[in-house]
Amino acid sequence: MGYTLFVVEVLIALGSNMGNSLSNLQEATKRLGESYEVMRVSSVYETAPMYVTDQPIFLNAAVLVKTNVGPRAILARLKQLEQEIGRQVRHVCGPREIDLDLIAYGSASYRYVEGKTLKLQVPHPRVAERRFVLQPLADVAPDYYLPGIGRVSDLLKQTELQADSVTKLDHALLSIPSHQ
Repeated sequence: MGYTLFVVEVLIALGSNMGNSLSNLQEATKRLGESYEVMRVSSVYETAPMYVTDQPIFLNAAVLVKTNVGPRAILARLKQLEQEIGRQVRHVCGPREIDLDLIAYGSASYRYVEGKTLKLQVPHPRVAERRFVLQPLADVAPDYYLPGIGRVSDLLKQTELQADSVTKLDHALLSIPSHQ
C-alpha cells in the first residue's frame, strides 16, 4: 500500500534593513529554494519602519512555497536561515539583517506554546495591520484566505492609510530558485 504525502502552500514574508538588504533578501530566497518548492516571488518593496521608527528603511518581499513539512519544522528552518545569513540579536521590532516570518500554512490555524511563551502562530497574528507584509503577499497570493483573518487582497485594502509607506522598487528583483 502506497502513501500519499500532503503538500501545503505556505506564505513567508522577508524583510531586511541592515547590511546589503537586497542581497540579504536574494540570499534568503535562494536558500528557501533549497528547502522548499518556491512557486512565486513578490516584487521588492521599500518600506518605512513600523512600531520602532528610528531605524533605517526596510526592504520587504514575500514568497509562496509548497512543502510537505509541518509548521514547526518550517519555523526552525527559517530561524536557521536567519542565523546563516547573519542576523544579529537586537531588540524586538528593531533593525535586522534578515527577518523571515511564517505568515500562513495552508488553511490551518495553528498555535505552538512552549511553557508560557508563544513560539508560533499561523496565520501570523499581526499580518492584518502590516501593509509592508500584505503588499508583497498580494503579489504572490492575492486570493489566499488567512483563516480567521480574511483574504489577502481585502486586508490590503484595509491598510490603505499606510500606502505611502510602501513603495515598489522596479530595479530590485528576486528570482525563483530551482528546487534541488
